[in-house]
Parts: sequence; C-alpha cells; structure tokens
Amino acid sequence: MEITPALVLELNSTHTGGVMEEAEADVSPVPTVLSPLGYSILSFWMFLITVFSVFNNSLVIVVMVRNRQLLFPMNILILSLAISDLLMTICGSAIASVTNYYGQFFMARELCVFQGFTVNYFGLVSLCTLTLLAYERYNVVCKPMGTFKVTIRRSSKGLLLVWLHCLFWAAAPLLGWSSYGPEGVQTSCSLAWEERTTSNYSYLVPYWFFCFLLPTGIIIYCYYHILISMRKLNLSVENQGGRSRQHEDRRAACMVAAMIGSFFLCWMPYAIVSIIVIILPDLHIAPLLASTPAFLAKTSPVYNPIIFFLANKQFRNSALQIVLCGLYTPTAMVPDSDSEVSVVEDGTKRLAPNSIQPEATS
Repeated sequence: MEITPALVLELNSTHTGGVMEEAEADVSPVPTVLSPLGYSILSFWMFLITVFSVFNNSLVIVVMVRNRQLLFPMNILILSLAISDLLMTICGSAIASVTNYYGQFFMARELCVFQGFTVNYFGLVSLCTLTLLAYERYNVVCKPMGTFKVTIRRSSKGLLLVWLHCLFWAAAPLLGWSSYGPEGVQTSCSLAWEERTTSNYSYLVPYWFFCFLLPTGIIIYCYYHILISMRKLNLSVENQGGRSRQHEDRRAACMVAAMIGSFFLCWMPYAIVSIIVIILPDLHIAPLLASTPAFLAKTSPVYNPIIFFLANKQFRNSALQIVLCGLYTPTAMVPDSDSEVSVVEDGTKRLAPNSIQPEATS
C-alpha cells in the first residue's frame, strides 16, 4: 500500500478526531437545568452583587486604613467583617457570575471544592463576626458602667476564636467529614446537603446547630436586650427631667431592625432549606428552589457596609471624602451627651453626667 501525503493527512485527521471525541467525553458538561435566559439572569445578578460588594467592602477597608482614629475596638470587628465579605464575594459571586454565563460549572473538580470551601469559610466568618458584634454591643449597653470595657486585645482574641472556629467547620469536609460539590442549578459549589450518608448527616446536624441556629439565637437575644436597656435608660432620663430621646431610640431601633432584617433575609432561607433537607431526606427540591437560598446568602456582603455607612456619621464623612475625591467637606460634629444611639453604631456608651444607669439586663 502506497503511503501518500493525502493518506497521512487522513490518518492524522482520524486520529485527532478520535482523541478530541475521547477528550470531550471525559469533560462532558453537566446537563443544564435552566434555560439560557435563566442562566443569563443569574449571571447578571451575580455580576451586580460582585460589583457592589467589592466597592462597598473595599471602601470600608480603605476608610479604616486611612483613618486610624476609626480603628477603635468595636470597629476592628467591622474591618474583619469587610475583609471576610470581600473574600467571600471574590470566591463566590465573582466565579458564579462567570459559571452562570456559561450555564455550568465548567472548571475542574478541584476548583469546585476550592469554591465550596472558601465560600463556606468566609461566609461563616462573616456570620460569626456579626454574632460577636451583637454580643459585644450587648455587653457595652446592658452591663453597668465601669464593669465592662471593649479593648483591642479583647476584640482580637474574639476574632481569632471566630476565624479558628469557622476554619474547623469549613475544613472538615476536605478531610472526609462530609464533602463539597455542585449544588442546585450546577453553577456553584457548596456542601453536599443532598448526600444521603451517615457520615454526612453526622456533620450537617451539628454544623446547622453551631453555625446557624446558635448564632441566630445569640443575635436576636442580644439586640432584643439592647433595645430593652435603651428604653429603660430613656425612662430614667425623662424621670430626671431630661429631654425626650424618642428620636434617638427610633433611630437605634431602625438600625437594629436593619441588622436583623438583612441577616434573616440573607441567611435564614439557606438555613431553612438546609434543615428541611436534613429532616426530610426523601423530599425532592427543584434545583432552582434549592439554589435560590444560596444566591441570597451571597448577597449578604452588600448590605453590611451600607448599614454601617448609614449608622456611623464619622465613617460616612470619611467615605464621602474618598468617593468624591476630597470635594466633600464634612460638617462639624457636635457630640450629643444624651444620645445612646452610638452603642448600636460603634459600641461606645456616652451618658449624661447626671443620668441614672439602667439596671443590667439578665
């Protein structure tokens, strides 16, 4: 048989085609769950979340770094929250915007596990930092004056405990206790909630308790007693003939409602769907419905800086100066010695010299 150039090209083409077909078989895409329009909408939504979250949290970090006078103990927790939220966005929403654009998680399994771990880790850090922030504010407001003081050392120890606690729960699936994999519409990765094994359930049940139920209970308890304590303080000031502080109380109540409301909006749907999957393992949940709570949780990094921006005047002035390139001139800040709303903003208690300290809330 005579070997001609045409025959060589034909053999090479056949061989190359076979290799390509075999490679395509090895990396065959996961069947799509949504229509192309559905994935495009999710991609655009995640892109918006990424842009706003990166901007908001980067602004918090820049303001803190440029204004060292803002780095008092309670704001150290805010800085840590901004860092974890920023990392969660980069590892979660940014990747999800790309994978939803293509309609599948087209990256390697190692990257899927990496995304699941990082989103889980930084998401837990943010959630537990919010819990620590609520607990410290509770201590500042509800304990008698002089018996409690937040320090840089105390805040640093608390943050170290938070990051190590969250690292344990996020790293456990990497070591074989549960696992990470694609979830919902198959464009992002998370814990294997739908895996029906004893090992997986032995992880998910305590995980749900220590990482969702317990933080939620602490946050609700702390902010509830903060409002009760501030109401008692208001009554004591009025009984001494001081001016009514209803405006400050309403403002503080709005801040507390915003904090709790954003927390519930972002995390409770994810927690509810998770516990339903644990309790009712035979229940089938549509992929889009299963993914919706996860996408809501990814929006949490957007809200926290906005609440802090609205609540803290000193931070707001510094942020506006940076955003407007120095064209904004803040007005003179006149401290209000009767105002207790700052305990919700920065964790500091400022009382009038003749005001009566309310009884500690048990």
